[in-house]
Amino acid sequence: MEQTSSREVYANPWMSVREDGVRRPDGSEGIYGVVDKPSYALVIPLDGDQLHLVEQYRYPLGIRRWEFPQGTAPDRLDVDPLELAARELREETGLRAENLVELGLLDVAPGMSSQRGRVFLATGLTVGQHEREHEEQDMRAAWFSRAEFEKMVSAGEITDAQSIAAYALLLLHERRTAG
Repeated sequence: MEQTSSREVYANPWMSVREDGVRRPDGSEGIYGVVDKPSYALVIPLDGDQLHLVEQYRYPLGIRRWEFPQGTAPDRLDVDPLELAARELREETGLRAENLVELGLLDVAPGMSSQRGRVFLATGLTVGQHEREHEEQDMRAAWFSRAEFEKMVSAGEITDAQSIAAYALLLLHERRTAG
């Protein structure tokens, strides 16, 4: 598919939406709507068998959701993924990690968004004061065992696709490093 034109139809400090004219492989013309968001970092804070999650109100869904700490840099800036991961962990949970290991790359919704994210495993954790952004003022944080996390996923209490996919990356990482 070839892009023939592009125009921004909406923008704010967190995202932009564009409409691209495209030419398909058969030569027919069409349009494609794309949500552009900066890359994000997702962090899995792990201490023994315990995973640290945050819960916040997700406006588009109209409900509160548990998920791993994650986010983008303000004003759609492009920030080093490792630096972004450390910042998101500190901001949302107050935790600082002695070790941050990259586990993999996730695409949020490749059929409609350009956003991609890097997943990090955080270990060697120390507790500090969180530094949440104004939009995160209602955020809560808690520790859960792996069994509790998996039960919450199975029960539909954790539905954040990035968090579930990140957990799968953690399991694959552990399998690779165990043998």
